[in-house]
Amino acid sequence: MTIPAPTRLIIADDHPLFRGALRQGVSSVLPTTAIDETGTFDDLTRMLEEDSDVDLVLLDLSMPGISGFSGLIYLRAQYPAIPVVIVSASDDVGTIRQSLDFGASGFIPKRFGVDTLRDAIMKVLDGDVWVPPDIDMSATADPEMSKLRDRLVTLTPQQVRVLMMLSEGLLNKQIAYELGVSEATIKAHVSAILQKLGVESRTQAVIAAAKIAGGPWKQDAAS
Repeated sequence: MTIPAPTRLIIADDHPLFRGALRQGVSSVLPTTAIDETGTFDDLTRMLEEDSDVDLVLLDLSMPGISGFSGLIYLRAQYPAIPVVIVSASDDVGTIRQSLDFGASGFIPKRFGVDTLRDAIMKVLDGDVWVPPDIDMSATADPEMSKLRDRLVTLTPQQVRVLMMLSEGLLNKQIAYELGVSEATIKAHVSAILQKLGVESRTQAVIAAAKIAGGPWKQDAAS
């Protein structure tokens, strides 16, 4: 197995102790790896905006700044060349399948130990996809969810960010301020989001995203 070196890796998880365990696991098998850590998705995006020369991102599905698969969708759209491995406590087959469908290069349940973590990371860095060996991935996917997923992945990175903010209940002017663009630009993004998702209102867009995310996206956006 050939591991590229040197390697830069980012651990994105809001639990400092778990980040420390991940760092230890990575360092034990790749001692020359440069490892950055972050506890919020906003910090992760800032890191990547400053320097996107990253070989791997280990991403938790539940951390400040993201809901469900929104962070993964954004990273795959904005940085398609960077492999993303989900490290999560939610390890049911549906969550794992959707992670892979949205472009994750692997899925590591938090219940596994450091040895499994090392094996998984090495496989991903070697170009393989890693999933838990005790998970049956042969079940048939839900056609409705597959159709909705296909619509979500057509969103641009900026549209994903706007949808994430809509899910937090932010108004157009608030989103415009946060992203440093005009309110008219946000209105155009919202219109494009509605069209791509095949819905008629902001609320319906957030609800559609909530379905594919398994419910974490808030459903209180103004219609």
